[in-house]
Amino acid sequence: MTEKKQDDRRVAVVAIGGNSLIKDKNHRSVEDQYNAAGETAYHIARMIESGWDVAIGHGNGPQVGFILRRSELARHELHEVPLEVCGADTQGAIGYSLQQNLYNHFLNMGIRKPVATVVTQVEVDANDPAFQNPSKPIGSFMDEADALRRQSEEGWDVVEDAGRGWRRVVPSPLPTRVVELDAVKELIDAGVVVITVGGGGIPVVTDERGHLQGIAAVIDKDFASSLLATSIKASLFLISTAVEKVAINYGTPDEKWVDHMTLAEAKRYLEEGIHFKKGSMAPKIQAVIWFLEQGGQEAIITNPENIARALAGETGTHITRN
Repeated sequence: MTEKKQDDRRVAVVAIGGNSLIKDKNHRSVEDQYNAAGETAYHIARMIESGWDVAIGHGNGPQVGFILRRSELARHELHEVPLEVCGADTQGAIGYSLQQNLYNHFLNMGIRKPVATVVTQVEVDANDPAFQNPSKPIGSFMDEADALRRQSEEGWDVVEDAGRGWRRVVPSPLPTRVVELDAVKELIDAGVVVITVGGGGIPVVTDERGHLQGIAAVIDKDFASSLLATSIKASLFLISTAVEKVAINYGTPDEKWVDHMTLAEAKRYLEEGIHFKKGSMAPKIQAVIWFLEQGGQEAIITNPENIARALAGETGTHITRN
């Protein structure tokens, strides 16, 4: 493996969404997820082949849900799995899938490039307002009696979900620090492809002595990937999602797909509150804004199959400071 001079290196953080692992409700098995990850990994491998050094972040919402459901079904025989441990489990499993697919793609391409997954903790502020307003649904639906029992016995926050049943909700605080950042930096500097901040990272808080403790919360994976990109001084932040480009006035007769927007335009569109859905594109745009405000050069939003074309400037939505 040929080392590059620091000034010659192009470092990118690629955040891949849930569509990269689960394409639809009929393809959710471990094998299906592995195959889907392989398709996305191929496009990232082509990006690496063209000279990029890459750190990969990924979502894990459905996978955490599966573990929680298995845990619930087996609770009459086995201990249940805490939410933060579910996050750690999925980082390992999804990391394995991406690692192996990248290894095989590199072998086919004649590339010598190591890949490693870092089980990553991400610190959040224990005083984040999100802890006063848990809003992120997790786990399966329950009837009212079971929900209220678990609220009483286990301290869960529960809500009724639009007539479909009751669900547990947890906070979604903002990430403040990637705990394993130094290790991630060293790996990237050594030319390793790093899979990190999976699912937004394992949420942890610090006590008065600075000791870490896991906490039941969910960190937005785009926010965590943005923080990572800023922390490692990546020149590119690429969000791989379900659409080829970002649209303004999405879902209306005035819908328009955007090739390029400036930081100022992105902030204005987000503030207008009509263009990007809260649980979909809005956090991606916010993550990009934070990255560019902290000195990032460029962000791209596109789907996995168009990563190469987007890098060539042929498609995708490119967001720059000016």
